[in-house]
Amino acid sequence: MSRGLKISLTRRYRFAASHRLHSPRLSEQENWRLYGKCSNPRGHGHNYVLEVTVGGPVDPETGMVANLAELDPFVEREVIEAFDQRNINEEVPAFEKCVPTTENVCREIYRRLQSFPAARVERVRIAETSNNSFEYSG
Repeated sequence: MSRGLKISLTRRYRFAASHRLHSPRLSEQENWRLYGKCSNPRGHGHNYVLEVTVGGPVDPETGMVANLAELDPFVEREVIEAFDQRNINEEVPAFEKCVPTTENVCREIYRRLQSFPAARVERVRIAETSNNSFEYSG
C-alpha cells in the first residue's frame, strides 16, 4: 500500500435517548411556537443512528486507515456510554444550558471524537428519524 493513499472509513453505531427541545430563555408559548410537540415537558425519545467517518493514510503494515478494535471502544466510551438510555437535557452536562437539538448533539459528538488518536474524524452524521438526519464536519 502506498503511504500517500488516503481512505475514509465510516462506521455505524446506535443509541437511544430522550430530549426536550426547550430554551429556558424563552416563554412556554415561544418554545411551543418554535419546537411544537418536541417541547413537551416530559420530552420524547429517538433511536438514533450515528455514523462516524474517519480518514487518513492507509497503514502499510495493517492495510487499514483505523483499526476497528480501537475505534469501537473509543466511540463506546466517548459517545454511547454518555448518551445511550439517557435524558440528554438532564444527564449530558454539555446540554445544561444548550438546547439538545440533533444539530447540537451532532456537533457535541464530533467534539468528543476529535481526540481519536489513530485517524482524523472527518464527519459525524446522525439520523434522528427515517426522515431527519444531520451531519457535521467541523
